[in-house]
Amino acid sequence: MFTDEITIRVQGGHGGAGCLSFRREKYVPKGGPDGGDGGDGGSVILRVRKGTSSLYHLKGISEFGAEKGQQGMPSNSSGRMGKDHVIDVPVGTMVYDADTDMLLADLAEYGSSLIAAKGGRRGRGNKAFASAINQRPRQVELGLPGEQRNLRLVLKLIADVGLVGLPNAGKSTLISVLSHAKPKIASYPFTTLTPCLGIVDAGQFDSFTIADIPGLIEGASSGKGLGHRFLRHVERTRVLVHLLDCSLEAQVAPAEAFRIVRAELGSYSEKLARLPYLIAASKVESDEALRVCDELQTALGGKVLPISAVTHRGLDELVRRILALLAQDEDR
Repeated sequence: MFTDEITIRVQGGHGGAGCLSFRREKYVPKGGPDGGDGGDGGSVILRVRKGTSSLYHLKGISEFGAEKGQQGMPSNSSGRMGKDHVIDVPVGTMVYDADTDMLLADLAEYGSSLIAAKGGRRGRGNKAFASAINQRPRQVELGLPGEQRNLRLVLKLIADVGLVGLPNAGKSTLISVLSHAKPKIASYPFTTLTPCLGIVDAGQFDSFTIADIPGLIEGASSGKGLGHRFLRHVERTRVLVHLLDCSLEAQVAPAEAFRIVRAELGSYSEKLARLPYLIAASKVESDEALRVCDELQTALGGKVLPISAVTHRGLDELVRRILALLAQDEDR
């Protein structure tokens, strides 16, 4: 199950206390202090790991704690350090302090990590306090408590291309044909309830990732429908593909559908409104649908590419145009 936002509590391990001890050996009746230091507490670390695509594995676990450090021991033996607790998260996870809403880290690259709650410092044993004027110290330190925080983890998928459109525009079918992704496909709106990522193999060593974003409706940027929850996933994309249903069964005229989606993207983020985009007329599988596509091109005053995921019409050209826009983005 896909989960893209969760709140957790993290607790670093307490540092181990120092040891109060004096040498007790045969023929050494007045042995000096030999209490060792405690061990540092373990830290809670967030780490990006390949193969993790959601925050679902953290659901139902309210608190994550690292191991505390071991207490110091006699004979100047230090306590063992507490083990770190490593939490695997998907790439694109943004970490916020849940109490202040301050962004702590944007884990947008594989291998990146964050010490979310540092372990407490170890306490010193009485050996550390020995001096010329205090040869039998009875002073030790307790270990310091580890950090504790409430964190809000927000996942923003990272993809090269984002498919956007009204519900039932054909996004799921298209991504299933272009890539090996297996989204739910049905003939009713809102079949896609979670974002879906796929990798498109464009040949000649070219490839790109594409994200199918759940259908938007008018008012999505202010909380209506399902798509508003996933608009943040489009923010990471470099190119948008507007998919407009040009079949005779379309509930909304394609030109009006384009206006609605552009308005919602702009209301949500100016950055989204400035992203380069392509317009693809989907479900063009008849002469009537092609006529609707021509009317759409006239209405928008720009190039509209007729495609069909069912017959594979125009898909090669769509991939070529996407690659061209991605190349232009890299040159900027």
